This record gives sequence, structure tokens and C-alpha cells, in this order.
Amino acid sequence: MLQKLPEDIRKIGILVRKQIIHRVTLRKGNIGSNSDLRYGDMDKFPWWRLRCDDDILPTASAMISELMRLDKRGFVPNRPVENKIVVTCRCVSILTASILKSKGIPCRVRSGFAPYFFEGSWDHWINQYWDKKQKRWITIDVDGCLEDLGFDPFDIPPNRFDWAANTWLGIRKNNLNENNFINAGGYRGLMPAMWEIFYDFHSLMNNEIIYFHNPNYSRISEFNKLKEKDFKEIDDLAELMLDPDKNFQDLKKIWNTKKKFRILSGGLIEDKDHVKYRC
Repeated sequence: MLQKLPEDIRKIGILVRKQIIHRVTLRKGNIGSNSDLRYGDMDKFPWWRLRCDDDILPTASAMISELMRLDKRGFVPNRPVENKIVVTCRCVSILTASILKSKGIPCRVRSGFAPYFFEGSWDHWINQYWDKKQKRWITIDVDGCLEDLGFDPFDIPPNRFDWAANTWLGIRKNNLNENNFINAGGYRGLMPAMWEIFYDFHSLMNNEIIYFHNPNYSRISEFNKLKEKDFKEIDDLAELMLDPDKNFQDLKKIWNTKKKFRILSGGLIEDKDHVKYRC
């Protein structure tokens, strides 16, 4: 089914975006960027449905299954509001990557901060696909593709997105104001930058984790216990992530050997449930 979708990346992106409602859009209703109802009439969304499906639709297959259940026509530009799924940028990026990969187009999910939606730079997930003709990764923002961003969301200029590694290192070197970098939960600075580092690192390893799955020591309750040696380890990881293609083999080595970067904790699982390891 995915292989039968349009071949044009822009058309795919717009079509994907028209299957979903962002939870912020649903919460705000028919104001702001949706004052023209470009995302549909939010008053028509059923009151009894979840206001965000991220927790129950964490994978592309889950999202596609639910979209088909709600509307058997599949990916259509005129999907009614009541038949859309409510997800965040993470899910949009994963769904987009799945579609492009099914068409044989190399695509990866990336995580960092977007300075182009609101004041400040907010945590955000996007995609990069490999253009064989141009021989480069092209950065796209499907979640934001229907917004007036001031640039082409299907070929984002390198300096318009705040990559996780650049942000982390910029804050660590006091070259960036940490208060400008904000998580959707309202957290600012180095801690959410650390979360983005791990989201992005795992995504580069083709393991797009959910928001609440992260190394245990990056949790809010543990962050203030970190020592300078812990920050330095992330510095070294971030330096490699500045150029993930050039340093991919080194990143893979870390992935396969650095257990504290890879073992995740969540709502029901903590470090103590995993194999023992030395930090």
C-alpha cells in the first residue's frame, strides 16, 4: 500500500500531514495557524477519543493500522477530522521514514530543536532522506509542512534547525543561551538537550525511541546527580554526531559497547531490571 503512494517527496509529506492532527492543534482548536481550518474543524473531533495517540501508536505499523481502521480509503487528502490520528512530530517522522523506506529511499529520523514555530527553540523531530542525484541528505519537516515557516520545509537550510549535538555542545561551551532551548514539558537548557542527544543517537541507529524511554541517569530525578565525567562522555558522543556519516563506524562502536547509552528505562522498567553493567 505504501509503495503505491506518490513518488514525489513533497506530495508524500503533504499527504501524510493530512492524516494527522498535532495534539497542540487539537488543544488550541480553530485559532492561530488553524484559524483557516487548514487542519480541519477541531470542533468535530470526537470528545471521547484520546487527545494524543502517541502512547498507543508508537510504531508506523500501529499508526497505519489505526488510519485504515478509521478510514478504509487509506492515505487520502480529504480525510475527515474525526478519522485522523492525534500524534506529535515524533510519530509523523517515523511514519514518513517508513513510507520512504518502503519505496527504497534511504530515510532517517532526526531529533533536535526547531526555532521556527514559537519564540525560543523547541524540541522537535524531523527527517532526512538521501537524494541520489544530489548525493546529499535533504532535511524535511513533514509535521510543519503546512505552516508558513519562511523557508521550504522539504529542503530545510542547515542553519534553520538546531541539531541536538550542536545544541548540547553550544550550551556546554557557553556559546548558546540554555534558556532558549525548551522541551514541550517546559524544561529548558542542558537537561532537555541531553534527552535530544539520546533521541537523535538512537534514531541514527535506526531505533526511534519514545519520549519516556531514555537512559536512567538522564531522568529528571537523576540529572542533578551527574558528574563532570558524565557530561564529558556525552560531549564525546555529540562531537561524533556533528558529522554522523563521517563518524558512523565510531557511533556504531559506541552503540554496541557503551551500555549506559543504550540501556533504556521507562515507566515500568529501570536499570535494575536490566543486566548488570559498570557505568
